[in-house]
Formats: sequence, C-alpha cells, structure tokens
Amino acid sequence: MRSIPHHLLKKIIEEALIEDIGTGDITTDSIVPEDMRSKAIILSKDDGIIAGLIVAKEVFKYLDADVKFNEKCKDGDSIRRGDIILEIYGNTRAILSGERTALNFLQRLSGIATYTRRCVDIVSPYNVKILDTRKTTPLLRILEKYAVKVGGGENHRFALYDMVLIKDNHIKFAGSITEAIKRIRKNLSHIYKIEVEVKNIEELKEALENNVDMVLLDNMDLKIIEECVKIAKGKALIEVSGGISIENLESIAKLGVDFISMGKLTHSVKSLDLSLEIE
Repeated sequence: MRSIPHHLLKKIIEEALIEDIGTGDITTDSIVPEDMRSKAIILSKDDGIIAGLIVAKEVFKYLDADVKFNEKCKDGDSIRRGDIILEIYGNTRAILSGERTALNFLQRLSGIATYTRRCVDIVSPYNVKILDTRKTTPLLRILEKYAVKVGGGENHRFALYDMVLIKDNHIKFAGSITEAIKRIRKNLSHIYKIEVEVKNIEELKEALENNVDMVLLDNMDLKIIEECVKIAKGKALIEVSGGISIENLESIAKLGVDFISMGKLTHSVKSLDLSLEIE
C-alpha cells in the first residue's frame, strides 16, 4: 500500500469527523469568532518516524478549504523530540475542531511506522522482509498498511480476496493439506499464489509435495524453524509468524527465512506523542 486513494481517505475522514464533532464543537464555536484565522504548529514530543501527514492535512482541508500548510518534513522522515512537523494557517475554528482527529491519525500511523522501521533495521543484514498482517483496526486497514510501507515494511495480503492462505481451520475442514490445496486449484485460477500454514515438519513436507508458493511456519521454536528452512529452501518461500517480538526477531532472521510477519506492527504499537499548538 504505497499510497492512499483520495476517495477512500475522504470517506474515512468524514466518518471520523462525524464521530468527533457530530452536530458541532460547542466549546470552540462558543469562544472563537467564526471568521478568525490563526497559525498552528504540530510538534513532536517523541523521537520516531513520521507517517500520515497526508491524512492530517486532509482533516483540516475538509473543515477549511482555504487552509495552507508548510510541511517541515515528509512521511518516512526521522523526527526528534521538539521538532516542528507541520505549520497550519487557517480558520481557527477548523483548526481547533479538527485537532484531535488529525492528531489521532498522525500519532497512530507514526507509531506504526516507527515500530516497523525498528524491526526492519534489525533484520536488514539478513535479507529478510518484515510483513504486516490483517490484524488491523477495522475500517483503517488501508491507512495502517500504508504506515507499514512508510516504515520500510512490506504488505502481506490486503484482505481475504487477493491471496490464498490455507490455515489450520481450513485444513481441519478439508481433512488434509493435500485436499485443501486440491479444492483451491479446482475452484480458483492459477494466478492466485497459494500459501499454507504449517505447524510441524510433517505438514511442511506435505505442503511442499503439493508445490505451494509459500509456507507459513506458525509458532515454531528456533530449532524447528532451522530444520524447516533446510527442507524448504529453494522449494517455496518461507514465512515465519507467531510470537514474534523485537527480542527474538534477529534470532529468527539469521535462520535464512524470507519473511517475518508481525501482527504487532499494527495491533499493539505505541502511538507517537505529538501535539498541536496555536501560535
């Protein structure tokens, strides 16, 4: 997800502003004159990677079509505590009413990009790619996967419709890995890549016998992963997932896998601390 289609971004922002402003910002509208204009800055209170400037700007544009910006950095840039991220010139009511929604998006996406960059830096010597998952905030997947890309990670499948991933429950229903793959090939075009989640060496061998494109080694310890890599290398791409953390990331990357997927990139990161101040 290298960019965010404008029509989808607009829809997300519209819903977020309806949620936060509703029938009106009764505090701001009671205090600030309707035609007042101001300058505001978004300030970093953390070190990290910025992501989501396009989203924050669109929030203010939605409320004030004449708003102007002076970007002090761009998505993907490293920022330090005390850095000014963005200068905003516009209607004061619009700035104050859009503040929380804009910051919520910007802080969340920057937190994802920051954590992703940290993981990418750890595995970079080993030619391993960091992947995200579908463990995203409902209705915000397109934004969160964009933030992963900004941080240097790669997107796994976007949704259930764009790639086959046969998981343990599918295998239970079909009766075996072989039968699950047989049904996929019967019902879908060959253009779809097939990945199979395996829990042990026996399942790995069965998947490889069926010439799958990728295998997902799920929740395996390091010794089993190492053995699986020896068996699967050159026959299928190898992804590792389950229980991945900053602490064990390098140990796994050293084993020769192709991908490491991490739900933590999107489901439990700490938002970057940013604030908006009227000048």
